[in-house]
Amino acid sequence: MNYQSNRIDQIPPYLFAEINKKKAAMIEAGVDIIDLGIGDPDLPTPKHIVDKLTEELQDPKNLKYPSFVGCTEFKTAVAEFYYRQYGVELNPETEVLALIGSKEGIAHLVPTLVDPGDYVLIPDPSYPVYRMATLLANGQYYHMPLSKENNFEPDFKAIPKEILKCSKLMFLNYPGNPTAATVDVEFFHRAVTFARNHNIPIAHDSAYNMVTFDSYKAPSILEIEGSKEISVEFGSLSKTYNMTGFRIGYVAGNSKIIKALSILKSNTDTGQLTPIQKAAAFALTSDQSCITKHNQIYKERMTAMLEGLKSIGVEVDPPKGSFFIWAPVPKGYTSTEFVTNVLEQTGVILTPGNAFGPSGEGFFRVSLSVPTERLNEAVNRIKQKLKITVS
Repeated sequence: MNYQSNRIDQIPPYLFAEINKKKAAMIEAGVDIIDLGIGDPDLPTPKHIVDKLTEELQDPKNLKYPSFVGCTEFKTAVAEFYYRQYGVELNPETEVLALIGSKEGIAHLVPTLVDPGDYVLIPDPSYPVYRMATLLANGQYYHMPLSKENNFEPDFKAIPKEILKCSKLMFLNYPGNPTAATVDVEFFHRAVTFARNHNIPIAHDSAYNMVTFDSYKAPSILEIEGSKEISVEFGSLSKTYNMTGFRIGYVAGNSKIIKALSILKSNTDTGQLTPIQKAAAFALTSDQSCITKHNQIYKERMTAMLEGLKSIGVEVDPPKGSFFIWAPVPKGYTSTEFVTNVLEQTGVILTPGNAFGPSGEGFFRVSLSVPTERLNEAVNRIKQKLKITVS
């Protein structure tokens, strides 16, 4: 007997869960695995943040049920961050909501705004949770193809009018996962104008906003005049401060959307542990030098990996943001064939581009979440085991 609902039946296995199963089996068989698949930073959480968490855990008052909408310290810290980083003013009580990681908030936003049969506009390729959350809400999604030729930006004019009429939400994500694409403020001007003209709320996933290189500074969609009338922005401390396991994030922007999301959340979860929220507030307001230090490490890794890929015939423009490299698959392979061959023959885990949507076919994603020497080792194994060229 099938105990799953039809809703669950239509959800494919979560890609990274499947990769972890194969990884575990190969490790058990004695294979030295180099995992460049999942974007989980290997760098430690800065000590001053861990110390703050330890301190807050000692106060019994912090171990009771947390606030449904987040503690005041954390929401205020998010508002202060936005003013300091972008010059954006936020009301921490009405325009900021604490999340149990931005993934949770993104997944809950869809049923907050979307009824069965409604459309969600989703970049293709993109973070799989956008699509899966839409399916779980019995919604439909329309792929907005992202191409290298168009800087991995959606062509809003290409969206059919009949789709626009039924669309209740649009996702955007810059710096992008998996593409590592970055945009300037002018792109957000166009996006906000388009959304306002068609009355389609925008959810901008800004998880990698602080992982940037050289002189590039990732903009916020909330910098755009009038953006708070139609937009919210999701943020995460996972990548900025290497706090992935803390599961702490936020959404900021349109107060009506945030209020609606808080209603759904208050009926499905009880918020994040207060000491974690207070440690996150401390992370946002204390010494920020760790960000520069970590970005320098990622830049060094990226440079090494780009040189390694070039040595096997894979050319990639240096990304300006995120810790991913989005690379073309060598000639003669599909995305899945290439990463499967690499894994089975070298023990190196890569992510096939088609896992992020149909337009991801022909690419693979590399995560810079291991030390430089392991990245070089990965390239050397591929060189030795696979003879590849690209057109």
